[in-house]
Amino acid sequence: VGNYKRTVKRIDDGHRLCNDLMNCIHERARIEKVYAQQLTEWAKRWKQLVEKGPQYGTVERAWCAFMSEAEKVSELHLEVKGSLMNEDFEKIKNWQKEAFHKQMMGGFKETKEAEDGFRKAQKPWAKKLKEVEAAKKAYHAACKEEKLAISRETNSKADPALNPEQLKKLQDKVERSKQDVLKTKEKYEKSLKELDNATPQYMENMEQVFEQCQQFEEKRLRFFREVLLEVQKHLDLSNVASYKNIYRELEQNIKTADAVEDLRWFRANQGPGMSMNWPQFEEWSADLNRTLSRREKKKASDGVTLTGINQTGDQVSQPNKHSSSLSVQSNTVQSVQSSYNPFEDEEDTGSTVSEKEDNKIKNVSSYEKNQSYPTDWSDEESNNPFSSTDANGETNPFDEDTSPAMEVRVRALYDYEGQEQDELSFKAGDELTKMENEDEQGWCKGRLDNGQVGLYPANYVEPIQ
Repeated sequence: VGNYKRTVKRIDDGHRLCNDLMNCIHERARIEKVYAQQLTEWAKRWKQLVEKGPQYGTVERAWCAFMSEAEKVSELHLEVKGSLMNEDFEKIKNWQKEAFHKQMMGGFKETKEAEDGFRKAQKPWAKKLKEVEAAKKAYHAACKEEKLAISRETNSKADPALNPEQLKKLQDKVERSKQDVLKTKEKYEKSLKELDNATPQYMENMEQVFEQCQQFEEKRLRFFREVLLEVQKHLDLSNVASYKNIYRELEQNIKTADAVEDLRWFRANQGPGMSMNWPQFEEWSADLNRTLSRREKKKASDGVTLTGINQTGDQVSQPNKHSSSLSVQSNTVQSVQSSYNPFEDEEDTGSTVSEKEDNKIKNVSSYEKNQSYPTDWSDEESNNPFSSTDANGETNPFDEDTSPAMEVRVRALYDYEGQEQDELSFKAGDELTKMENEDEQGWCKGRLDNGQVGLYPANYVEPIQ
């Protein structure tokens, strides 16, 4: 009696299992979303680094193919996240709402119906069982009393102190106890027989209610199996055609990498095959002169010609990384623009083949695609009108560091070994002070904690929060 409560409790467990399955899917969807975001961030960051790094040609494109793969896979995982939440999660939520109906007083309608069904089916049999227990108890008590009466009678026969009247009473009590035993035994057997006769009907009624609970549970189990199969299909990207195409395309892009082709391109654009602008005799021109800063941090106005640079102060001892001191005639500007001079900055040259390719990419790495290397000579002019102080004693507007910038503490992300005397060297994790913001070519001016001042790649550090 009452053991049906385990079957009734299973209905409440079914509702809780629906919540557990929804939470399980929700957590997996969140993992898919985070993974997709991390793939996108990784692809964006490394795509910039590779595009502006020293790698070039077909190998560069093969390397970048990994970032394209990450972006496409990220989109697929976002689709997985959407399928899990918009389809599977919602499907379970709606099924749970339809299968379980809450009552005003708490609990579910289905639980109460099962409870009432079992109690109604068990009530008649439970009543007869109670009668059987009472009859059994009376019978056992009568047997105990009979045994006690017989024992007293036997002992009294051996006692000469007892008179015949007392002995007669003990014998009468034994007789009555025997009759009580017969009556209670008959009643016990009768009630037990009635219980046995009622048992088949009781079992039938209880099994009918149990089968209803089984059918309800079968619906839940089948639904869970259906949902889990759908979740498996959404998670299994191996059967998605676009997923296979991503890696087929990645393999093709990697196989297109050609070392011979890259070497041929480098020879034509950075080696002996590049166009040259050998020095020629140039007449001095006094028309519209301007000064080039060492790293082209400030742009001069249009319509001026190039003239020499007169570096003063501590700049004299620092080799120039990207520009040289040149003096050109106004009537030769056109020739300078039409050919590529390896000893000049990229902005002062014409649109060469390598320049057209590399102008498409923004500067994020410590290297440049067409990095211009410094010359071993300087063409200083003692009478340069644009030296550090002009005739009026005013500061040259084309000199570097005309106004101090706000200093910011930064931390190195990677190791960097200075390539020139005016560059800083540091290790990943070192802290330094940024003195100037990033220039057009991706360099910043900073100061190490030991007092050394110099240049470093802007994307090699991050601000200290």
